[in-house]
Amino acid sequence: MKVAVLGAGPAGLYFAISMKRRNPAHQITVFERNRPDDTFGWGVVLSAETLDNLAANDAVSAAWIREYFAYWDDIAVLHKGVRTVSTGHGFCGIGRKRLLLLLQRRARDLGIDLRFETVIDDPKPLMGSHDLVIGADGLNSRSRAAFAEVFKPDIDVRKCKFVWLGTRQKFDDAFTFIFEETEHGWVWAHAYQFEPETATFIVECSEEAWAAWGFGDMTQEQSIATCERIFVRHLGGHSLMSNARHLRGSAWINFPRVLCERWSHKNLALLGDASASAHFSIGSGTKLALESAVALADYLHSEPGLAAAFDKYEGARRTEVLRLQSAARNSLEWFEEVERYLDLDPVQFNYSLLTRSQRISHENLRLRDPEWLGGAEAWFQRCSGNTDNVRRAPMFAPFQLRDLRLKNRVVVSPMAQYKAIDGCPTDWHFAHYAERAKGGGGLVHIEMTCVSPEGRITPGCTGFYAPEHEVAWKRLVDFVHAETEAKICAQIGHSGAKGSTQLGWQQIDAPLPNGNWPLMAASEVAWSPDNQVPKAMDVADMARIKEQFVASAEMAARCGFDMLEIHAAHGYLLSSFITPLTNHRTDEYGGSLENRLRYPLEIFHAVRAVWPGHKPISVRISANDWMGDQGVTPAEAVEIARLLQAAGVDICDVSAGQTSIRARPVYGRMFQTPFSDRIRNETGMATMAVGNIYEPDHVNSILLAGRADLVCLARPHLADPYWTLHAAVQLGDRDVKWPDPYLNGRDQLYRLSERTATAGSVGGLKV
Repeated sequence: MKVAVLGAGPAGLYFAISMKRRNPAHQITVFERNRPDDTFGWGVVLSAETLDNLAANDAVSAAWIREYFAYWDDIAVLHKGVRTVSTGHGFCGIGRKRLLLLLQRRARDLGIDLRFETVIDDPKPLMGSHDLVIGADGLNSRSRAAFAEVFKPDIDVRKCKFVWLGTRQKFDDAFTFIFEETEHGWVWAHAYQFEPETATFIVECSEEAWAAWGFGDMTQEQSIATCERIFVRHLGGHSLMSNARHLRGSAWINFPRVLCERWSHKNLALLGDASASAHFSIGSGTKLALESAVALADYLHSEPGLAAAFDKYEGARRTEVLRLQSAARNSLEWFEEVERYLDLDPVQFNYSLLTRSQRISHENLRLRDPEWLGGAEAWFQRCSGNTDNVRRAPMFAPFQLRDLRLKNRVVVSPMAQYKAIDGCPTDWHFAHYAERAKGGGGLVHIEMTCVSPEGRITPGCTGFYAPEHEVAWKRLVDFVHAETEAKICAQIGHSGAKGSTQLGWQQIDAPLPNGNWPLMAASEVAWSPDNQVPKAMDVADMARIKEQFVASAEMAARCGFDMLEIHAAHGYLLSSFITPLTNHRTDEYGGSLENRLRYPLEIFHAVRAVWPGHKPISVRISANDWMGDQGVTPAEAVEIARLLQAAGVDICDVSAGQTSIRARPVYGRMFQTPFSDRIRNETGMATMAVGNIYEPDHVNSILLAGRADLVCLARPHLADPYWTLHAAVQLGDRDVKWPDPYLNGRDQLYRLSERTATAGSVGGLKV
């Protein structure tokens, strides 16, 4: 096969080597625009696993690479004058120039034709003269650009500026992050050793700080001198160096996140950064490039033709690429917003940094460095007011709002049961909520309970508007208080345009086949073309519904609920005022955010006036409409939270979406937690996180990183009412309170857990 490879970076060279190793008869030419020793960047990070994969593919080059590896196990974080070190991370690195020179040497030994200082602006002529063309020409790939309509690249240029430098200063004891506050804002460095005398020193900052320093108008020399002044305390008298002299200007760039819809066209395939890029802060770009090169070479020899090989390549590698890109996105977004976290205590800041990508979990940190994590957990417990047993996971730390003190940070989310009769909860509700209160969670939410018959979502929704409702709810509250340590929260709301619909397990959000009742909302905007158009509320409607909220709050207070939540999310009545997607009013209740929030705040103030002063009130919001600037954005959600906080709301229950059928949410693990994180750390307001949180690891990492104060779990509690008690067993925690009649069952679980621990682990976690 006659093969042309465009680009002599790690991806291109290693693909050429891998192809030649599989068939020495291949005629392979590698074209590179730069000279052999030109390279942007200093050290690159790999893993022991990656090196093992390389050894299996080509033992010769792997042995050469291993000879020059630098190894380190620690991560050091310098923040607020405190150096925090954790261990067990297992990194290895090599100079990028060294890696390229070794791969060039190996390629030449195998008979591969390397042509440097050769510019290929258009791959099309080579596609005609060669059997196979590989576009491994980097982030700014001309191969990709030539067929952009086919590859459909999504190129997201990120916010921070960075410059890749080196230094003779030693950072050989740890991968080091340095955060410096300057007169023009924060500037930080990623530093690590990659050979005995040289370390990588990547300097990064926000666009605003970069502009304020004037880096854009500096020469490389001036830029380097300025960075030396900023980090003078950490350089030990050594200078910073650039190996990007072949680039014009100061060599500062914005990282472009690249993802192509397709990676191949005819006989051309994209490889490495040309097809997908991963941010340098997780050190996986070279790993992706090398492992994708091996995979592509494999499939080109195992499959019957190019088309089949390309299909196999994309199918096999895309999942891994997306997984790493997701982690990289989490990591780069953390650094982009790092100033949000810089006021955190150094312990919490360090934990937040270590877990930023979500690749390192809470229990994974325990395996890496149990001593450091134990100290961090003890710090969290002390900050929570627990002085008894500080060696507990964060989820078992107490939490206080006003006079409400929760025994732990686990919340049973409000989940509609659709089993009420004329708004009255039944034995189903009693059994459902009683079981979950016995299950160990600190706080149990009841489902959205409606303030009027017309405010119900479905005929099966519960209410707070009839005497029999009060009797039924009080029976439940009395049981929870008498038989458990849990506290119980009443959530009140009005369905708005999403009312008069079928039960949740029927056709969700669809109108009733018959017996529909009239709807009202902020504006005449139907939930969908199939739903009825609601009446736009007038002043009289607003006054009447406000009275209904007040009456419901008074009933909840008489029932003895410990906390109250006002539902202002998910497209229901109050949400319809907040989001511009459904608020088209031209009066004082429409237009600006302050106007759109006016009526929900009027409801809150009226409810707060009748709700007992020693008990807290929460407000649930949709922090992202998933509609871009057309709807509520995460940035606007921060402002919503500020207004709620100023009004006296005690905690913000941060959900997202469900405000429009046109929304395009981005799902994933803990996918709504970033909104809680942002609100909490930009406003200082207490928050609850919710959204695809289902493991103790998730809960503990969210809490210790300071991303929320309470963590809500819905579906896990539907599947297991005793989720919290079972999580305690899994984590080896013996201080949770079980119901007395269940102690024999508890003890059996403890024995089984201990027996399993002697044999290894439970679910991968040491117990």
